[in-house]
Amino acid sequence: MVRHFLSAADLTRAEVEALLDRAQTLKAEWRNGGHPRDANGALPLQGKTLALVFEKPSLRTRVAFEAGMTQLGGHGSYLSANDIDMGGRESVPDVARNLSRWVQAIAARVFRHATVETLARYATVPVINALSDREHPCQALADMLTLHEHYGRLEGLTLAYVGDGNNVAHSLMLLGATLGVNVRIGCPLDYRPDPEILALAERRAIERGVSVEVTPSPVEAVLGADAVYTDVWTSMGQEHEAARRRPVFQPYQVNAALMTHARSGALFMHCLPAHRGEEVTPDVIDGPQSVVFEQAENRLHVQKALILTLLGL
Repeated sequence: MVRHFLSAADLTRAEVEALLDRAQTLKAEWRNGGHPRDANGALPLQGKTLALVFEKPSLRTRVAFEAGMTQLGGHGSYLSANDIDMGGRESVPDVARNLSRWVQAIAARVFRHATVETLARYATVPVINALSDREHPCQALADMLTLHEHYGRLEGLTLAYVGDGNNVAHSLMLLGATLGVNVRIGCPLDYRPDPEILALAERRAIERGVSVEVTPSPVEAVLGADAVYTDVWTSMGQEHEAARRRPVFQPYQVNAALMTHARSGALFMHCLPAHRGEEVTPDVIDGPQSVVFEQAENRLHVQKALILTLLGL
């Protein structure tokens, strides 16, 4: 049976922990000069291709997937919206059926979550959600790896997310709850996370003896938190809402004053790209508590681990 990764909820606690352990091993190997080869000198993904189907532009997601495939002996084939025009020149089911004949896995960065779900329905190879309007699960994996590297554990930590209750917030809630991390979302009332995703995250949190909370108060969200996370106020595809969103989210800016309510030395996190002076001030994102580029690097390692896991290697 083909295994896909469309949501942070698709993995059990044991599976996530195994994947993060594998990512740490891959990271250590990479920093020591490469990855181990088999008896014939072959890397694990030699001769394998990952299709990168991207409706949106990307820096971290694209390069991390392409570099990861190269490091493990494989190849990433990038396909932009102009190359395919899914749902226009070529139907989504036909894209999935065609790619399944040529490649060993598909990573899709799309506007609508329904698109990645349709790809998975018709593909006979693993499909990875590289970002949709509903979730950003690969980012959440990298974030949890980053937290673990700094604290030596995840169980019992508190992660505060301040800003738009968007796809990143959704994946952080789901994965955090799965791993025993308390997650607090501070956001305006009209920009709360999706109720269904919140309910699922809350159920998982109860099973783990932790909590997922949503509050309109940014101070309440970050109080005593081990890490404070934010994202842009206006995501790709929402540019027409930027002027309306800016005054609504201004009270949720992560600045030095807000960080004082978190625990001493709390990490600052951001999935990038960042708009300095909007959702975060330069002194915070470029300060000593910021781990944003560690998060970015860890995208490479968790995505390598994810591909190997989905391919059963």
